[in-house]
Amino acid sequence: MSTATGSARTPRADDHRDDHAAARPEGRAAGPGEGRAEGRTAERTAPAGDRPATRRGTDSASPPAPGGRAPGAPGGETTDTSGGDTTGTTGRDAAPSRLRAALAGRPVLRRLLPLLAAAVVLIPVAAALWGSGGWPQQLAVDVRTPLDDAYDWVIDNRATNPVFLYFLLHLSNWAEISVDAVTVLLLQLGWFGVITAAVLLAWRVGGAGLRGLRTAGVALAAFAVCGVLDMWEATMETLALMAVAVTVSVAIGLLLGLAAGLSDRFDRFLRPVLDTMQIMPAFAYLLPLVLLFQIGVPAALIATVIYAVPPMARLTSLGLRGADQGVLEAVRSLGAGPVQRLLTARLPLARKEILLGLNQTIMMALSMVTIASVVGAGGLGEEVFSALSTVDVGSALAAGIPIVLLAVWLDRTTAVAGQRVAEGADHEATGARALLHGRRAWALVAAVFAVVVPLGRKFLIEEWPELWVVEIARPVNEAVQWFTAHLATGVPVVGGTRVWADGFTTGVLSPLRDGLQAMPWWSLVLVAAVLGLLAGGWKAMCTAAASLALIGVIGLWDKSLDTLSQAIAGVALTLVLGFAIGVVAARVGWVERALRPVLDVLQTLPQFIYLIPVVALFNVGRSAAVAAAVLYALPAVVRITVQGLKQVDAGTLEASRSLGASTFQQIRQVQLPLARPALMLALNQGVVLVLAMVVVGGFVGSGALGYDVVHGLQKSELGTGLAAGVAIVLLGVALDRATQRRATAA
Repeated sequence: MSTATGSARTPRADDHRDDHAAARPEGRAAGPGEGRAEGRTAERTAPAGDRPATRRGTDSASPPAPGGRAPGAPGGETTDTSGGDTTGTTGRDAAPSRLRAALAGRPVLRRLLPLLAAAVVLIPVAAALWGSGGWPQQLAVDVRTPLDDAYDWVIDNRATNPVFLYFLLHLSNWAEISVDAVTVLLLQLGWFGVITAAVLLAWRVGGAGLRGLRTAGVALAAFAVCGVLDMWEATMETLALMAVAVTVSVAIGLLLGLAAGLSDRFDRFLRPVLDTMQIMPAFAYLLPLVLLFQIGVPAALIATVIYAVPPMARLTSLGLRGADQGVLEAVRSLGAGPVQRLLTARLPLARKEILLGLNQTIMMALSMVTIASVVGAGGLGEEVFSALSTVDVGSALAAGIPIVLLAVWLDRTTAVAGQRVAEGADHEATGARALLHGRRAWALVAAVFAVVVPLGRKFLIEEWPELWVVEIARPVNEAVQWFTAHLATGVPVVGGTRVWADGFTTGVLSPLRDGLQAMPWWSLVLVAAVLGLLAGGWKAMCTAAASLALIGVIGLWDKSLDTLSQAIAGVALTLVLGFAIGVVAARVGWVERALRPVLDVLQTLPQFIYLIPVVALFNVGRSAAVAAAVLYALPAVVRITVQGLKQVDAGTLEASRSLGASTFQQIRQVQLPLARPALMLALNQGVVLVLAMVVVGGFVGSGALGYDVVHGLQKSELGTGLAAGVAIVLLGVALDRATQRRATAA
């Protein structure tokens, strides 16, 4: 999903620029151009006793007060500018005064001091009661047995319970009928009718100019390749499921977004719900849905709706809350009521955000439809899943390419719609061009469709012609076999990709996992608390520590640390590559232009597709899962890094250049410090995305929590799968709070 079109994976770094000063922890050296202004502000606003003493040899804001007292010093006490003890302090109070003075110069230490004091008291007690090894069994609770009992109860009462008979059964039937109806419609239109409709829609959305022609060309190429690869029917099944899921998701998301945008109380209630919906791995809530609706389309459709609703709700709320207050006040002054203000001002002003939410909902739905193939959704996802199960890279690629092309078509079409809304394209058209805009253009599209499609059905067959099919599975598999034989192993000096994977597993992943599992449980909880406190304050500290502790309570401590080791390794690789590539792209224009289409493609790929190349390169195992996670998270890190570096003030860079700074010095001493908020955001996004993909790596042998989720889903073991899903959510929350700097950090 392209950042230019608004990706759910890639939050904008400039959204956090206003919080730059507030988000920077106390004691961090200010970037160029910040120190002097912030120093003056601190002297004006700091309490009297916290103002720094004037150093010798430096300019002071004001001369010393009579009697040797520094300006603002408490009466009766003088400040020794040489750095000695304050006069007027007794010997009994000298030590506390020195401690306060030391802490005043080290705000980070001052912030950590209460936590460290509590740790000194509590850690010996905890070690004496429960030991210092892995998570103590006395503090663990069995959650799998109650979940398995609930599964058995549902199976026994499905046919008699009124909830199933009068609600869930009707919901299941509606989902099945809706998707079947859309699928039949698409198949009856035939390949010519579907391509004609897609091209006309893309052209109308893009406009009458060159942009509209490019958008129509993308639609034509995408559907043509789907047919050439012999995936037409599977593509129509995926498109039908997506159409229904997106319609329902948009309707629900709009309602939730409206309520959250108009009510602060509902917004506070909704935010953690949406967070859970987005952090929870898709596989984790597929299992309870399969329990309620059984294997098939209904479970896949409802899972897709749950996964795709949050971006629509969030962006609708954001658009309503960000409406121009001057416009709203003008509408209110004209006597418009609340409903009139909503329809005539708030919603029109939020159109850009709502269209961006539609774009993200479509992308999320396509990604989830692919994942939902494991519960019988059919379509392209089932083709990919079946091929991966047999390590048939050629067939997986043949089904994966249409998924990518559908994503590109939908992304470009909705993105262009958002651009035209922002530009007001329909209102600017005059003269002959006005015939191709507004309602006239829609009427023209409908007329062409009504004439061309019946002609196509009369003279062309509905199914894609066999003569136009190209088989790529066999040559791709042959290429993979050649690669495995010549480059995966046995390469002189370098060894080969699978040798690298084995070395990475034995040299990095296994020692990191063993080291984490060997650490005392309380030390990891303390580390999470410290990182949360430094990043987001006391609330983030409590959340991070409690989330990590709850993982032990539900009995998944060791497996969670195994998953954490893979996430740490993946994040380290992602940050090294992402920061390096981002710095080069920010400094060299042609590199950024060359990377843009590559990043666009990587961000539109559904999660399953990343598993195809890594299986061919590294075989199954933990290294393959980490490699897929790096590919999945790298585009977001690169884009945020580039955006943050390019937003550094050009005047500051020019000043450093005039002082003789080299390119490396400018990057290290100017751009990176000033772009620190964006880099911290890139770190946070890298952590979240890597963790999400490591879980999907359970399909290629990553083990740990990912394996439990996949195993529980395939074997219908609710206790195993859902408990692992909850552990992943808790691990994600802990990592998010430990890495996401907030302006409220205290």
